[in-house]
Amino acid sequence: MISNEGDCVHMSSVINVTHTAATKINALLSEENKQQAGLRVFVQGGGCSGFQSGLMIEEGEGDGDSDRVFESNGIKLFVDPISIRYLTGDPDRPPSRVGISIGDSLAATFACVGALAALHERDRTGHGQVV
Repeated sequence: MISNEGDCVHMSSVINVTHTAATKINALLSEENKQQAGLRVFVQGGGCSGFQSGLMIEEGEGDGDSDRVFESNGIKLFVDPISIRYLTGDPDRPPSRVGISIGDSLAATFACVGALAALHERDRTGHGQVV
């Protein structure tokens, strides 16, 4: 479901904030005296350990040219175009894997090349190789 209200897009299928989470977020924003602020949701590179997600208070209007702005249970959420590609999944399931993992693809390629080399050596000499 998509609906526009001002500059905010309501897309229930992109990011859902539960009622309990919204209550906690509103309490935090009130405690910080930032009731008009929202949350920035982002994903950043984490080196060898993969991606890390994060939240931070967004006091401004975000980057109007590129940010997507959502609202869920009264909480305004700002997401940059790079991060939004990695925010997928279903509320009742583990996070979905997005895109292709380069490490896994390279490992599979080298395993295939190794297996082919072992088969070639077996055909050529009659003895296989340990891969």
